[in-house]
Amino acid sequence: MLSIIIPTLNEEKYLPLLLKEIKKQKFTGDYEIIVADAGSTDKTVKIAKEFGCIVVKGGLPARGRNEGAKIARGNIFLFTDADNVYLPGDFLRNLLGEFEKRKLDVASFPIYPKGNVFDKITYGIYNHWVQLIQRFSAYATNSVLVRSDIHQKVGGFDEEIKIAEDHFYAKIARKFGKFGFIKTKPVLTSTRRFEKEGRLKTYLKYLIAGIYMFFFGPIKKDIFRYRFDKR
Repeated sequence: MLSIIIPTLNEEKYLPLLLKEIKKQKFTGDYEIIVADAGSTDKTVKIAKEFGCIVVKGGLPARGRNEGAKIARGNIFLFTDADNVYLPGDFLRNLLGEFEKRKLDVASFPIYPKGNVFDKITYGIYNHWVQLIQRFSAYATNSVLVRSDIHQKVGGFDEEIKIAEDHFYAKIARKFGKFGFIKTKPVLTSTRRFEKEGRLKTYLKYLIAGIYMFFFGPIKKDIFRYRFDKR
């Protein structure tokens, strides 16, 4: 069984788009959708319940994912963000099929912003890089597919990390199982952070954060002022 776990905070605009994409999937396996909400004041929780989701109390993304995983019944978890606005129709079927075929324990896959040409080129470089080095290192952003027993061995997402907790999670998970980058048709995510903070500022923040993590490890200080409500 697949458990799809989504952390949310005031996602009434984007969550229904993602849930509609999930419902349209050409996927015949059993699955459940768990929404871990961090205290939304809009219609997020109402929308989640209307779509038949299980709703639990969440927090910042790492905590939300962990709280969702605690009540998940699946043997495989898909952690994904609420503002992924498009999934290919055969996405889940192909993702799970390749995951099992390659006997993977943790995986990431191509994600592109629903933005301009520069965004697509930038993310294309990133996705190509992850694919090239998948045998030696693990990278994940936005979404992670993982077996439930590996999640337990990792101890969940580190709730002290302020940014890129998903990236750090994948690196730790790789120590307990086989990591792979699965080439699916791209998932599209929103560009709202770019639009709110500016592309140059946001890309520079990601670049500096990557350099920081390479030399000093996970970011547990709020030096980048990363805010969940701008996801």
